[in-house]
Amino acid sequence: MPKRSKKEMKSARWEDFQEAALKYNKCLFVTVDNVTSKQICVMRKMLRNIGGKMVMGKNTHLRAALLDITQEPDPRKDGDRYEERKARWAPRPHLNIVKDQLNGNCGLIFTNGDLSEIKAILDTQVRAAPAKVGALAPKDVIVPAGPTGMDPKQTQFFQALNIQTKIVRAQIEIVNPVTVIITGDKITASQAALLDRLKICPFEYKMSINNFLENGKLFSAKVLEITSDDILANFSSGVQNLTCISLASGYMIAPAVPHAIINAFKNLAGAAIACDYDFPALAALKNAAKAGPATGGAPAAGGAAAKVEEAPAEEPEEDVDMGGLFGGDDDDY
Repeated sequence: MPKRSKKEMKSARWEDFQEAALKYNKCLFVTVDNVTSKQICVMRKMLRNIGGKMVMGKNTHLRAALLDITQEPDPRKDGDRYEERKARWAPRPHLNIVKDQLNGNCGLIFTNGDLSEIKAILDTQVRAAPAKVGALAPKDVIVPAGPTGMDPKQTQFFQALNIQTKIVRAQIEIVNPVTVIITGDKITASQAALLDRLKICPFEYKMSINNFLENGKLFSAKVLEITSDDILANFSSGVQNLTCISLASGYMIAPAVPHAIINAFKNLAGAAIACDYDFPALAALKNAAKAGPATGGAPAAGGAAAKVEEAPAEEPEEDVDMGGLFGGDDDDY
């Protein structure tokens, strides 16, 4: 197969991109910083198997291709192409959103399927990366406590970052876990050197999703992290709140009906027991009450009463004859 010229490749890429923009109704905008060509080739093949299409190119070239689709045909500007453009032109405002997202080192992934499958494919191609001086940290980096394998002569790396250490068995040991790098901070030379000596590669290079377009609207990539369990939990919480409001206000809705029936039966059972009235549905409740353990309050009270009753009554005091203790009887006076 003869090799195509640069002009032919550019024209083919132009048409291929326009076809994808018209064919698919969903688009993911991804960042390809530090992603290798091998990773891109593997992901492109996997995306092709599920009906997805990855498009890479210069932003100016892709914007011009989108402008050719979105701009209304004009016979004065288009000339011979006017009839051709008029036949296929239609208002497509969502493509203007795609054009506005073409900034920086950006790539496009088109699909009509499930976006979570696309995200799962992108997450499979990840490679560890060291901390580079001057780069912005994508996440926090925490150095765990414990031995470092470094000799005591290298304590200056830890002193520069105010990390508390001690010497144990002729090697440096970190006393407590320390957050060395915070998300969004620019990595310094001391931080990079320390992580390099500890042989820690804290970051990951992968194709990350910035935003995605669906049904003509732009959404954040965080929406793709929502799972079915999260949706079910939020729905259950909302139903529970509505049920509480219904019971408190007296306005019945379907989820509150079972609770209202149970509460009504409790009130009816309490009134029937108080009046010594029986009905079939109350039999099971009474049987359960009889089979339950007896409370310990009544016997204790009865026992105390018995003890009180058994206590002997005090006898009245009797006059005791002192036997003429003070010199004789009264007759001597």
